[in-house]
Amino acid sequence: MADQSTNSAQTAESDKGYWQANLRLIYISLVIWALVSFGFGILLRPLLSGIAVGGTDLGFWFAQQGSILVFLVLIFNYAWRMNKLDAEYGVEEE
Repeated sequence: MADQSTNSAQTAESDKGYWQANLRLIYISLVIWALVSFGFGILLRPLLSGIAVGGTDLGFWFAQQGSILVFLVLIFNYAWRMNKLDAEYGVEEE
């Protein structure tokens, strides 16, 4: 009986660690996404206007192209990191 409660406590602790790592990854991804799309594309655009990229200024490039590319990188990074996290905690798909 005591062995079962110890096993249950270890599982609960493992689940808590898994979700904390998952939420940390989500929060980091959201901060990067907000910084690139809203920060670089809108708020910091006047500061980035002197830097030329592809015939236009860097702020405009982030607003039109860069935020989409960063978003795609974030999606693939999240999937890759979650696969590693799943394997670490033993919840990977078969």
